Amino acid sequence: MIEKRDSKIENVVLVGIITKEQNEEKSEEYLDELEFLTYTAGGEVVKRFVQRLEFPNPKTFIGSGKLDEVKSFIVDKSVKTVIFDDELNPAQLRNIEKLLDCKVLDRTNLILDIFAQRAQTSYARTQVELAQCQYLLPRLTRMWTHLERQKGGIGLRGPGETEIETDRRIIRDKISLLKKKLNKIDRQMAVQRKNRGKMVRVALIGYTNVGKSTLMNVISKSEVFAENKLFATLDTTVRKVVIRNIPFLLTDTVGFIRKLPTQLVESFKSTLDEVREADLLLHVVDISHSNFEDHIESVNKIISEITPEGESSNQPTIMIFNKIDAYKHKVIAEDDLITERSKDHYTLDDWKKSWYAKMENQCVFISALNKVNLEEFKKKVFDEVKKIHITRFPYNDFLYQEYEDYN
Repeated sequence: MIEKRDSKIENVVLVGIITKEQNEEKSEEYLDELEFLTYTAGGEVVKRFVQRLEFPNPKTFIGSGKLDEVKSFIVDKSVKTVIFDDELNPAQLRNIEKLLDCKVLDRTNLILDIFAQRAQTSYARTQVELAQCQYLLPRLTRMWTHLERQKGGIGLRGPGETEIETDRRIIRDKISLLKKKLNKIDRQMAVQRKNRGKMVRVALIGYTNVGKSTLMNVISKSEVFAENKLFATLDTTVRKVVIRNIPFLLTDTVGFIRKLPTQLVESFKSTLDEVREADLLLHVVDISHSNFEDHIESVNKIISEITPEGESSNQPTIMIFNKIDAYKHKVIAEDDLITERSKDHYTLDDWKKSWYAKMENQCVFISALNKVNLEEFKKKVFDEVKKIHITRFPYNDFLYQEYEDYN
């Protein structure tokens, strides 16, 4: 029996490049991520095109020969959407659309589209709309290709503005309005954070789709939306959690991603105030992903970007290595004397030794989905929260009595 295909799913072609800064392995990994983003947005990838270049073509991103190859394929297979793995400038976008005669998106546009789909609250929708307007403003020219410039001549001279100038003004006014709206909501949220009093605040951070929401659901016994897609949740969720008689506030934040559009970083800075103002960070990592160390680096980079200039992010951090049930490593045969052992061959015990030494034991390996090692996780969180709690409430020794008895 043939499975009925969803008519709403778009066939999509992906395009990436290999450069000195981005080797073949890295390019393949980025395209894997772009394919997952496409799937999240509701598309299905039917073909990938990759070209080796010293640097992107300033006019069409890839070479004319490769572009002809892409055009032949999309015409033959009736593909209407092509997505590029990097941000295209307005001229590149316009030139490629003219040559391919189809819908052309870049990575930034795709991520913004997913954010627009996933935003649930008024606050998240406003943030996404602001990012979209900031992205759209310099690219308005491609949207009015059917309009000609205002013609001169008898009766048409004098003051006035073209359609595109009118639209630019509308977009600028909208950006200004959205920023004012966000500032107002930011002030309200700042008051809410103050009203939480001196309770210890813990924030879940990490790359997108590493299991933050699943972990949040397990330890707070709540029902935060969780799904095996990128950016399953955008809205910041705060829950009160109690471990061994010590209460604290746990925040689930938006996931990060490599090549995160600058517009989104700017728009979501206020949301990430929850991260900056947290007393303790729980950095969740998907250890089953082959490049999880790159993910850690990307998250740390974004955290440094949202930290005010002149300050340093010195919050205590616990590394939570999740999805140990899905971890697999390459095995070297006993009689193989040629293959050199690399990190691909590390067992979970190897990673534990490495990260325990690096983080001075401030890490734990768990499976949130299968509830493996959660007691060890809770103990680590409790110990850190307790240190902060004691400094704020030095006379509440009775809160810790249950834990001392437990030990």
